[in-house]
Order: sequence, then C-alpha cells, then structure tokens
Amino acid sequence: MRPAIFLDRDGTLNEEVDFLSDPEQLVLIPGAAAAVARFNALDIPVVVVTNQSGIGRGHYGWQDFAAVMSRMETLLALEQAHIDAVYASPHHEQAQGEYAVADHPDRKPNPGMLLRAAEEHGLDLARSWMVGDKDIDLEAGRRAGCRVALVRTGYGSKVDGSTADLVAESLPEALAGILAQWP
Repeated sequence: MRPAIFLDRDGTLNEEVDFLSDPEQLVLIPGAAAAVARFNALDIPVVVVTNQSGIGRGHYGWQDFAAVMSRMETLLALEQAHIDAVYASPHHEQAQGEYAVADHPDRKPNPGMLLRAAEEHGLDLARSWMVGDKDIDLEAGRRAGCRVALVRTGYGSKVDGSTADLVAESLPEALAGILAQWP
C-alpha cells in the first residue's frame, strides 16, 4: 500500500464558485496544476474528494459535474498533471430523494470517500495527506487517519487552522511542506 494526496476541489484546486456547474467558470488556483504535476512526477496518487450538495439539491446534475471535471483535466494536462481518482458526495440534509441524508458516511466531515478510495486503490491512509480549505476537509482527513493541511485559498482564510498539521497559503506551498515531511 502506498500513501496518497487527497485534495478538496473547490477552494483548493480551483477558485471557489458556489454550485460550480459551468465548465467555463472553472479557474484553477495559480500554481495548483504545477503542484499536482509535481505529485504526479513523484508517483504519488492524487485523489479528489469533494462534497457536491448542488447535485443532491437539484441545482445541477452529474453530467454538469462530469463536464467541470473534464475541463479541470484539460487544464491540468496543459501542465502535464492529472488526477488519479475523483469521489463526490451529493448528500445533504436539504437534498432531494436518495441524496437527502444529513450525515451520510461519504459527506465530509465523514471519511467515507477517503476510506473507499483507500480500499479501491490500495492506499495507506496513515501515511497520506488530506488538503483542503475548510474545517470539514481537515476533519474528514483526521477521521480517515491522514495528516491534514489547510490551504488559505477559498474559505481557508477564515479557518483557524490550529488542528492542521500544516497551514499553507496555497497548494504549491502545501506541496513543499508535505514533501518535507513525506511520507
């Protein structure tokens, strides 16, 4: 089993946009693609774990989510970067139908997406890192047994960060800090 980097999407990899469903609104945070490319070059799996309550609430569908992720892959590829796996949770207390679950195991701060990724891809959570811009990202990482890094992009400037193993201004800075402690 090998360690991995788990990344929140909105506010960590790309600029925060409420209910991002239009690929044209996707803007990568400066340096994010280069950071992902560096993890890729070191053969460290990069896994995106993202809450997507907009799907559950009916604001957009899985096709829209896929289109945004396709655009992200295109932008990452311009810098020889790629994501190894993507997990998304549409669950929310205000969602509709089967997604109307307030405390679903996959919805961060619960660790379900990380646990499933570890099982499906043979990842060692104890040697892995979760990087995000919200307390729920840090909590999901902790509950999964990972070390956690807070980035000050997205909502990160409003988060205390005292529970993080690492606090960085952005994903590129977090990369440097993580590699200094890897694994």
